[in-house]
Amino acid sequence: MSEDSQRPYAVSVLTMFPEAFPGPLDVSVIGNARKESGLWTLETVDIRAFSSDKRGFLDDTPAGGGPGQVLKADVIAKALDSIDVSNRPLIYMSARGKPLTQGRVREWSKAQGLIVLCGRFEGVDQRVLDARGFEEISVGDAVLAGGESAAMVTIEATLRLIPGVLGASASLDNESFEDGLLEHPQYTRPRTFEGLDIPEVLLSGDHKKAALWRQQMREATTKERRPDLWAAHLSKSQAKGD
Repeated sequence: MSEDSQRPYAVSVLTMFPEAFPGPLDVSVIGNARKESGLWTLETVDIRAFSSDKRGFLDDTPAGGGPGQVLKADVIAKALDSIDVSNRPLIYMSARGKPLTQGRVREWSKAQGLIVLCGRFEGVDQRVLDARGFEEISVGDAVLAGGESAAMVTIEATLRLIPGVLGASASLDNESFEDGLLEHPQYTRPRTFEGLDIPEVLLSGDHKKAALWRQQMREATTKERRPDLWAAHLSKSQAKGD
């Protein structure tokens, strides 16, 4: 086994509120993978500590006017320079960023770690994002008060794909987005709940019929809820000649 494969996945978060972490990242299998198995590490960097202003200010008014404040480029740069950034993607949580996708987190999971910048106020001076090569990522079409909760979503989605974090990798195979389709509905006992039964095909013992039903449900659910994904799935299938 190589030295890199033995190295824990290193997550660093640049934030004004380091006390927000690890939060949900510290529970269940994700938390156990850090605390008990040592599969990943978490470092929080307090942006406030890098302000050169004696009052500790790390923001200023927007150039050209407008409401709110903007996090200063030099402060963010100093915070970033305080850590080792080698071989780790730089992510900035931003409502104007590209959508977070399973494909992107799969790529990030193959790196040595992840560095996430959490914005506040009206955002971050664009120059530091451009100069340092941050990728702007959004977790949805809604605006949050800050990037901390979005960062946790991004980090958790990535950590789930680190080998060993979830245990058996087979559980990932038919999850939503892994092959362009949403996941099928899930059921368990009791057989009847408030007048609703588990679909009979899942109780038949015929695994081929159950697998076919699940695939049909995945396709129907994707077509109904995410027509964009369904169109992409059809296009991909046609290209393969399916």
